[in-house]
Amino acid sequence: MSETAMPEITELSFEDALKRLETIVHRLESGDASLEESIELYGEGDRLRKQCEARLQAAQARIERLTLDASGTPTGTRPFDAA
Repeated sequence: MSETAMPEITELSFEDALKRLETIVHRLESGDASLEESIELYGEGDRLRKQCEARLQAAQARIERLTLDASGTPTGTRPFDAA
């Protein structure tokens, strides 16, 4: 995919960003990229990683845990990471 055809990283879905990141990792691991291309790919990969991490953190913040009473009946919800 060319730079001009590539949507902005922030516009990519999580799945598309992850696929692009996987493609970059495979390209870098292959050793076929020139030094200049490797540097550019590494930078793009880092931006994609940050975007994926931010989306995961946002999703986790929306997840709630059900609270149950002693008999197992749901009584409400609380944030997932709350003890």
